[in-house]
Amino acid sequence: MGQYSIGEAIQMLMQKSGWKPKATEIRIRQEWEQIAGKTIAKYTRELKVFNGTLTIYTDVAPLKQELNLGKQQLIQTINEYLGETAITDIIIK
Repeated sequence: MGQYSIGEAIQMLMQKSGWKPKATEIRIRQEWEQIAGKTIAKYTRELKVFNGTLTIYTDVAPLKQELNLGKQQLIQTINEYLGETAITDIIIK
C-alpha cells in the first residue's frame, strides 16, 4: 500500500464510500451565499443535489427566469468554487 496524505486518504474514502455527493450538497448549501451572492441566496429556499444535478427552489418568478438564463454561468461558478466538476446541470423549481 502506498503512502497518502490525510487529505488524499479522506478524498479516497469519500469517493469509495459514496459520501462525496452528500458532502458536496452540504457544502453548496452552507456556502450558497458566497457562491451565488446575497440576493439569490435570500430568495432561494432549498437546494438539492442528485447525480450532478443541482435543483434550486424559489418562489420568485423573475429569479427563476434569471437563473434559467444564467444556468451555464452558474454551473461554471459553482464548479470553480468547489474546485471540481460536481454540478453538470441545474433545475429551477
